[in-house]
Amino acid sequence: MARSDPLATPGDIAAALALLTRLPVPADHARGARASWAWPLAGAVTGAVAAVFGGVALWLGLPAELAAALVLATQIVLTGALHEDGLADVADGFWGGHDVARRLDIMKDSRVGSYGVIALVLSLIARWAALAALMPFGGLFWVLVATGALSRAPMAVLTAAMPNARGAGLSQSVGRPSQATGTLGVLVALLAGFLCLGTSALAPILWVSLATLAIAAIAKAKIGGQTGDVLGSAQQLCEIAALGALVAIST
Repeated sequence: MARSDPLATPGDIAAALALLTRLPVPADHARGARASWAWPLAGAVTGAVAAVFGGVALWLGLPAELAAALVLATQIVLTGALHEDGLADVADGFWGGHDVARRLDIMKDSRVGSYGVIALVLSLIARWAALAALMPFGGLFWVLVATGALSRAPMAVLTAAMPNARGAGLSQSVGRPSQATGTLGVLVALLAGFLCLGTSALAPILWVSLATLAIAAIAKAKIGGQTGDVLGSAQQLCEIAALGALVAIST
């Protein structure tokens, strides 16, 4: 690779944070999708900040259910509900449209339909219940850092592996990264997972991998590729998968 086009630079982390969060981070967006390897790091930061708020809630004596709700609220504020919006749009488009063109039109519509509302409610309930179930076991900080990273890696993978289905939108403007960039993103997420959870990371890694394959297959069948909304829905579903796996091995 040319010296003028390195696989990864420190500035990619700032670019990832600027793209995926509302944090006021100055960033150079010129590298576009080449910064996607750092998306798991942005997820780790989001998880870490949310964990601080959740930890304070537990320290103050609040029940796990309220602490879990505070964690979710913090994540949503930090990301501007970017991924939740993608999940709602995908649910509406994939199951509300009867052909590719109509599905893409529905996904672009700013209004939220019945499928989207149901998907959002189920996502929030699933994540809230999983977090509340995990809190008595301790290690909230490491759980949120790991799942934040592991749930963003599929975004980099899908962007690298699948064509953009619309030819416009956030995913198209960011661009398509190389396979090497996508692979680096996976390695970063795996490292975060094992550093935070040890061998317990194996279960969420497996569940996230299976969820990613399913999402890719459904997106291919429904619209022939990926969009920014598909990437957002992948993050949500893979976060649920990761948290669910941890609940399964902890109880």
